[in-house]
Amino acid sequence: MASSTFSWSKIPHTPSYQNPKSATIQPSFSISLINNQSSSDSGSQVRKPKGSPQLNRWSRARALRSGHKLERHSNRAAQAVELRSPDSPTDRALPEPASKGRDGDDDVEKTVGKSIYMVSDGTGWTVEHSVTAALGQFTHCLVDRVCPVSTHLFSGIDDVERLREIVKQAAKEGAMVVYTLADPFMAESAKQACKVWGIQSTDILGPLTEGVASHLGVSPSGLPRGAFGNNIPLTDEYFRRIEAIEFTIKQDDGALPQNLNKADIVLAGVSRTGKTPLSIYLAQKGYKVANVPIVMGIKLPKNLFEADPENVFGLTINPIVLQTIRRARAKSLGFSDEMRSTYSEMEFVREELDYAGKVFAQNPTWPVIEVTGKAIEETAAVILRLYHDRKHKCSMPRISKRY
Repeated sequence: MASSTFSWSKIPHTPSYQNPKSATIQPSFSISLINNQSSSDSGSQVRKPKGSPQLNRWSRARALRSGHKLERHSNRAAQAVELRSPDSPTDRALPEPASKGRDGDDDVEKTVGKSIYMVSDGTGWTVEHSVTAALGQFTHCLVDRVCPVSTHLFSGIDDVERLREIVKQAAKEGAMVVYTLADPFMAESAKQACKVWGIQSTDILGPLTEGVASHLGVSPSGLPRGAFGNNIPLTDEYFRRIEAIEFTIKQDDGALPQNLNKADIVLAGVSRTGKTPLSIYLAQKGYKVANVPIVMGIKLPKNLFEADPENVFGLTINPIVLQTIRRARAKSLGFSDEMRSTYSEMEFVREELDYAGKVFAQNPTWPVIEVTGKAIEETAAVILRLYHDRKHKCSMPRISKRY
């Protein structure tokens, strides 16, 4: 029976160069789709997923995006490729990933799919997130195992020789190279090396930097972020963000309700609708955020209704999803059976959501945001769009619409 597993591993990114003829390059971050193949004497049947194909596809896609069901194997790091001299008879051979059987049998795991090499002269944050965003457009393909992808991050690459060795290795694997190199010479070296080795490459940073330079009429520094001489000074904006984070932490979970009128954004919703992580995310962007839990049987603080209604946002969620989240939460906290059943039983969940719905209905100026299936970034984007539309008196969708 053949099965597919999504796994990831982290290994040091600094290559070893004691011997230039046998240099080893290892990526600092690797995501691979792995095929586990096992044989059976009697012949096995493929186990079909339960439920509708569309529901199963949705579930697997959400698992991929949220990080659930990921197998973490620290000892299964992506294998380094030995770079030999050009005259070596095996120089043009594709590297064979190491295989390891389970329990001494013949079962092996082999890395499949196409590779994307991500190269950066800094931390690699920009190139990694850019590639991740692009791969988000191919979730349907990744989930169905039609186009498995392996991504490898090489950060801190500030030497042309190291850069060329990475490109050479990418050519052996038939990989695509995506890079963010601030130094124009390094960027041009990457472009020419990829051209010589005949592999596809994309410069993420270069064209945008040139466009900004042309718009501003100022030449770029050519230094990676965080490099000596390119440190960003501490500005008023920085201190505002720190102040916002401190404020948000103190206001978490309904604490200090007397300060609700000082918050830029107030979030209200039942337990486990993601109020806290959403608050922290918005605070990192410089907004002072307070969140208030809506609990059936507990009176809401009057300061919530005295705060500027244009700053208050309601959060709601699908009851089935909420029940699943609460069950996991209750189990992790070690709730007793009685508390667990009360907190996560469907009847109680529906009643609490209905109670929150009545609160929202009594305050029609509060936009109500449906968070089911949304990432924190998606919910935050909706909130900030509505927040700034109101502040700038832009045309607003009809009141009490769910987003």
